[in-house]
Amino acid sequence: MMAQRARGFTLIEVAITAAIVALLATVAFPMAEVTLQRNKEQELRAALWQLREALDAYKRAGDEGHILRKAGESGYPPTLQMLVDGVEDAKSPEAAKPRIYFLRRVPRDPFHKERNAPAEQTWGKRSYASSATEPKEGKDVFDVYSLAAGAGLNGVPYREW
Repeated sequence: MMAQRARGFTLIEVAITAAIVALLATVAFPMAEVTLQRNKEQELRAALWQLREALDAYKRAGDEGHILRKAGESGYPPTLQMLVDGVEDAKSPEAAKPRIYFLRRVPRDPFHKERNAPAEQTWGKRSYASSATEPKEGKDVFDVYSLAAGAGLNGVPYREW
């Protein structure tokens, strides 16, 4: 009887396979990180667009007389939550005062570190009275910005988006 030759992989074959897998992993992990960052940036862009669109719609409704405001007020909402809670339509008849809603919910900043924070607290808020270069909170919410440190893949800091 002939002795059967042992079947299996040699040490060199296993080492070459491990080297190829390691090389592929070093290429794949940075690409996965960039993809994750790109996805978060898309979420940030969409959330900023939603909030800014709702703020502008609130201001338009105020300018058209649907929202009562006092003299000297900017016409922007005092809080982001007011966009969700809605306001009574001042132009509708006294008997039935329907509410005007601008958002279903306040979106979260995807880069905010604290996951348990309320969505409204994940954003920096700029009042109408503050400058664009040094935004400060005030009596109203004129604009929102990300509180995240760092810059996007385009090189622009997240605070300036």
